[in-house]
Amino acid sequence: MTRRLPTATHPLTALVTGASSGIGAELATALAARGCDVVLVARRRDRLEALARRLSGLGVRAHALPCDLTDEAARRDLPHVVADLGLEVSILCNGAGVGFAGEFVTVPDEHRTAVLRLNVEATVDLCGHFVPAMVRRRSGAVLTVCSMLSFVPMPRMATYAATKAALLSFTEALHDELRPHGVAVTALCPGTVPTEFMELAGLGPAIGRMPAWALDDARQVAERGLDALARNRRVVVPSALYRTSVASARLLPRAALFGLLRRGSPFPARWPGASGVQARETAALSAP
Repeated sequence: MTRRLPTATHPLTALVTGASSGIGAELATALAARGCDVVLVARRRDRLEALARRLSGLGVRAHALPCDLTDEAARRDLPHVVADLGLEVSILCNGAGVGFAGEFVTVPDEHRTAVLRLNVEATVDLCGHFVPAMVRRRSGAVLTVCSMLSFVPMPRMATYAATKAALLSFTEALHDELRPHGVAVTALCPGTVPTEFMELAGLGPAIGRMPAWALDDARQVAERGLDALARNRRVVVPSALYRTSVASARLLPRAALFGLLRRGSPFPARWPGASGVQARETAALSAP
């Protein structure tokens, strides 16, 4: 990593949630390639262990720690498990998330609650566990994977978009609070990334119809996110296309914005959506 990232421990240890697939796995890979030891957190043990074996080949220590981050007790235990390994987390990458698409009134209450718990509660809780030590050391970094939908209230993805807006607000505020303490904080807001989540949510055909230039690559998103974190940028939107979209969304009156969404949304009215909540372990979904 560059000299602007934490240097309190050698080598650095990065904890990455949502590490079993998508952007989370790419963040872990990029951090290992930069010489960081990595702690891989997600639900799927087999995926984590396979990734840990691969990353160990880069000459770093990689630890697979299966954990359901929607479980408060499991989250509470996670810092103790990390400490028992003799590790001190210098970089926290919040990549875990869950999403669904469909009419709000058709989604069961427990599914909406799961989205809030993983996307918002778990991220805030993990920051509460690991950031105080960074402040005491006056060295550390936090990268939170948000979304293009952090900027856009998306009909038929109302709960998901709301959680991403909350994450962006939280991350921006944390950036300002922690800057004087030598801790970098960056919100990574990718556009549409073709990952496993898209298939799980039944969006594969919609992604297949999108031109290649409208899609973000998970590896490039991860690299640009880490580069921005090294410079302690508050927010990074990885591609020029989506930076333009963000600027337009911020300038448009809300009535005009919702008019565009009604005409061009990937989730039109009466779209059936996926059946139930579709779990994912990397926050990769945004709409153009």
